[in-house]
Amino acid sequence: MSPETATLILGLALSLAQGLLALAMAAAALRMLAGPRAQDRVLGFDTFYVNAMLLVVTFGIRSGSDLYFEVALVISLLGFAGSVAFAKFLMRGEVIE
Repeated sequence: MSPETATLILGLALSLAQGLLALAMAAAALRMLAGPRAQDRVLGFDTFYVNAMLLVVTFGIRSGSDLYFEVALVISLLGFAGSVAFAKFLMRGEVIE
């Protein structure tokens, strides 16, 4: 396989991945807004931030910049902390004891 063909395939795969991740983020946003229970909203939030992180990673692969990977790391850390806070709030009714 020539390098031009590999670059074309990688570009198409990244475009497809970005489109599908944007669609998954839209579905997660819908679950966050219209979830019948609070647990569904927390699950929608988890899905949303994971998909956002992966979308930023695909932008980083496309551009070749390390900055995108650092942003993805920050998104994942803050998303995890938010998920833990939401779950603790749902379990006990308070975040800070």
